[in-house]
Amino acid sequence: MSLNGQYADIRAALAGMGLGQAYEVEALAGGVSCDVFLVKSPSRTMVVKRALPKLRVAADWRAPADRSRAEVAWMRLVAGIDPNWVPEILGEDRARHLFAMEYFPPETYPVWKSLLADGKAEAGFAAQVGRALGRIHAATAGRDDIAREFANGVQFHALRIDAYLLTTASKHADVAATLRAMAKSLGAARIALMQGDISPKNILCGPEGPVFLDAETSCYGDPAFDLAFCLNHLLLKGVWHPEHAAAYAECFEALKETYFAEAAWESRNGLESRTAGLLSAFLLARIDGKSPVEYITAEADKGFVRQMAKEFLNGGATTLSAMLDRWTEALPVRQM
Repeated sequence: MSLNGQYADIRAALAGMGLGQAYEVEALAGGVSCDVFLVKSPSRTMVVKRALPKLRVAADWRAPADRSRAEVAWMRLVAGIDPNWVPEILGEDRARHLFAMEYFPPETYPVWKSLLADGKAEAGFAAQVGRALGRIHAATAGRDDIAREFANGVQFHALRIDAYLLTTASKHADVAATLRAMAKSLGAARIALMQGDISPKNILCGPEGPVFLDAETSCYGDPAFDLAFCLNHLLLKGVWHPEHAAAYAECFEALKETYFAEAAWESRNGLESRTAGLLSAFLLARIDGKSPVEYITAEADKGFVRQMAKEFLNGGATTLSAMLDRWTEALPVRQM
């Protein structure tokens, strides 16, 4: 569909949702798994998001487009826990795999990734992220009704298990058995509701705390996935901007401790052990999986991450604090 055709289709969808017709539509950049549009009228500004069946990456990466339904459901559920943590859903068109949601102006709600890149790594905000994530997992743990509503295993396998763990396993025979076992365990887990993409690029730093975006990978499974996914980025940011590595480490500690303070559904030892394993895998996956981070490009940097990830996967550190200590120790030596 041409861009003009998409604009007309979006206007038709908005009219069908009862949101009016007199809108200006502008495509926004940066979507990998979806098209995102800024939609304006004299009285209202909103964002429209449409899921893509084939993601915009170099690899052939496909996933069901009806995952937009899961994203809407996750945001509505979280709004019932704390409405400050998610955009308000304004309307949904399941046939077109799109929905409309509240718009947050960037001058008031900057993206956490941008702040981290600029060295504005506030441990207090990271603590808010950890606390909110822990509360979401706590509110959904052991809930058969939520497990049935978010039985999204097919899309989670395509977007996360295959893209991160199995693809990476196919490229690293020396740790392939470990990664495949982790993938099997993750696919079978039914503990709490995962958001599936807890990344600084999907978290806005709002006046009332974090606002979470991009929940299309939400699925009932292992909450350790979300914690590891976010902590992974705080380690990788130190490779990107080593001058801010100490601040990223403080954010890492603050986020994990506030998270575990909310995690009463199981023992910390088991949850932390699974998180440490997944964190090790994600470090390697963000170099050699289907969705490598765009900011680590030098071969020496990639080699460092691979080396550390395999050290951790082979038992080099068994707790999150031990992993952080080892990473913090190794990073400046690598930079010399």
